[in-house]
Amino acid sequence: MKTLKTILAAAVLVLTAVSAGATSWYVSPSGKNKNEGTSKDAPLKNLQKAVDQAVDGDVIHVAAGNYLGTLNVGYIEIKDKYITILGGYNEDFSERNPFVYRTYIQTSPENVSTNGSKPLMRIDAQGKRTASIVIDGLGFDLGLQNKYAAPNDDPRNGWPEGCETGRIQAVGEGLGANGEVGGTTQGHPLMQGNVEGRLVVKNCVFANGGYYGIQMMNKGGDWEICNNVFVANSYASCQIDSMNKDANVTTVDFHHNTVLFSWCRTKIMEDMGYAFRFMSRVDCNVHDNIFGCSNLGALDYSHHDSNKAIDAKRVIKINNNRFFMNRGDLIMPSASYTWLYIMSRDFDDVEAFQELDGNEEVSDQNFLQAINQPYLAGFAQIKSVSQTSYDPNSAANLYRKAHGLNTMGTETVRVSMYGNRYPFEDAWKLFGALPGSGAQAKL
Repeated sequence: MKTLKTILAAAVLVLTAVSAGATSWYVSPSGKNKNEGTSKDAPLKNLQKAVDQAVDGDVIHVAAGNYLGTLNVGYIEIKDKYITILGGYNEDFSERNPFVYRTYIQTSPENVSTNGSKPLMRIDAQGKRTASIVIDGLGFDLGLQNKYAAPNDDPRNGWPEGCETGRIQAVGEGLGANGEVGGTTQGHPLMQGNVEGRLVVKNCVFANGGYYGIQMMNKGGDWEICNNVFVANSYASCQIDSMNKDANVTTVDFHHNTVLFSWCRTKIMEDMGYAFRFMSRVDCNVHDNIFGCSNLGALDYSHHDSNKAIDAKRVIKINNNRFFMNRGDLIMPSASYTWLYIMSRDFDDVEAFQELDGNEEVSDQNFLQAINQPYLAGFAQIKSVSQTSYDPNSAANLYRKAHGLNTMGTETVRVSMYGNRYPFEDAWKLFGALPGSGAQAKL
């Protein structure tokens, strides 16, 4: 199998060849939108403006800083163009290191009224099956805009000592007097869209997504998602669906990513909560990743095409991944239509995939120490308490009886932790935490 160094070197050669005749754009917090934007000495200030002016094949170089779109609305949109965005430059563009010079989209409570339900980055492009879109070296974080319970000892708040916040709040939920922090309960994806052609996402951070980290529709093309850190995203950290009726048209190479704390849909923790999902009619090569602390399962293999002939052609390879503290490392349906929670030590018994080799548990203590320790400790000790009350003679139930309606009770679920905010700064520390596996701290 190719090493990460070889793969990234090849990607650089491809990018150089594609971009040889392209225009280079420059964006910096110190720039001005009246500048031409095609010179390092006169960059634009607004990333969205550079995206809007770029044409197919252009490359946008972005200096360190927070970019919130036009008039700081809180999102960036790429529409019907195949471009490259390279974050991670220093102020004068003389050096690029996205792990040091951090380029990101981090919204705040002020964006609640301006970004609606939009993802932090929306990408829509079709019509060019062989063209490429590259997103390289950006951070995406909703941790300040999401609404969380306050960090206090009220048992309703789900706050492990030392964490930045209590548990994330559901849509329509409010804790009132016992405290809240942040902005809104409306779920946002971090990256979403529909793309035909080649999409490359690498050297990025996806943190605190209230509704998916990456949720994309592949209209046909070979995609690569590599060397990223995903942390504290709800529903799923990465889900790529196919928009094609045929098999073997949509491929995803998902490798050298570190994916931690993928949270379930609700605090009851009954569904979702996956790191990576194998969707129908998508060929996947999943290798050399770290999958840890998935609230339900690291790898989800529950989606199958109703056309069994098409489903039988799907190609899935799962090699050399590292797992730890997942409820299940692999989720599969059983013959009785319940879920099988399979750990990596039992992968030898699974025969559903073309390749399934070299997967094992993480035992490296240096890697575990790189994770935010209060967050990890809280996850390791998650408790859920359910309380049910029913009073047949309550005023409400007496009324319901009198009108021939079913009587009702109430159920309260309290959890010690659920979807709490992960420190954005700490997410970057996960690059290179385990040499050779997961996201690496080098281009």
